[in-house]
Amino acid sequence: MTAVIDPRARAAAPLAPISATLRVAFGTDDLPGLHPGLLVDNEIGWIPATGLIDGVHLPRLLDAAAQRWQAKRHAAAALAWKAYSYWVALPVALGWASARRVPLMRADDVLLRMDDTGPLVDVGLRIGTRVAVLPGDPLAVAGLPEVLVVPDEDAMLRALRESLLDQHMTPLLDKIHDRAKLGPRTLLGSLSSGIAYAVLQAADALPGSSAETIDTLLDALDIGDLIELVPGPDGALTVQRRTCCLAFTLPDPKVCPGCCIRP
Repeated sequence: MTAVIDPRARAAAPLAPISATLRVAFGTDDLPGLHPGLLVDNEIGWIPATGLIDGVHLPRLLDAAAQRWQAKRHAAAALAWKAYSYWVALPVALGWASARRVPLMRADDVLLRMDDTGPLVDVGLRIGTRVAVLPGDPLAVAGLPEVLVVPDEDAMLRALRESLLDQHMTPLLDKIHDRAKLGPRTLLGSLSSGIAYAVLQAADALPGSSAETIDTLLDALDIGDLIELVPGPDGALTVQRRTCCLAFTLPDPKVCPGCCIRP
């Protein structure tokens, strides 16, 4: 008798360590901003991230952020980027840290939807999104078309950078700069801090040193100089930013933990 494998379960297998880490770190993998299981079965109502980069759907995202926080154009853009980049980078950071399985977050494989009553963005992945693995990973010999076997960790980090930064975040950053005149340092500071916060939040579920993991990821993206890891009041590592997300400019000003703006 031949076992029938659910295609959705097979597709989710490469991402299983990420979902498991989310459940340990956050108590659930159904987070406000990240689609449960990451993969989107039905794309109705979702748009590819290329729709932000080409400018078609970016005004809608920025307008939603401006309305939600009653923010000026530049602050709305900074906060929209902060939210979006965190949820896009979270699976990458946890995939690397938990199992050396990195979903390649190219803009045409990342999906998002916007809801006026829910989170600003909900991020998911297309079925078939490629996941980079090492030769020793069991998936390396599984023959799945969505699995990309890379020779070593350096090659995995290069693939991570190319898909997340070069093909996705940098073109989006350029488009936001054109509309809101925000410098790259401001925006990349939020990407850097978002990755660091993600790893620290999941630290108890991850092997190895959180500081080393953060340093490795940020160095691969050339954004390690935008934050510093410092001991908090309880001695645990916290993130000290060297840029600001501009939340202090809101009508109800907010100074985030670790902000470079001192209250």
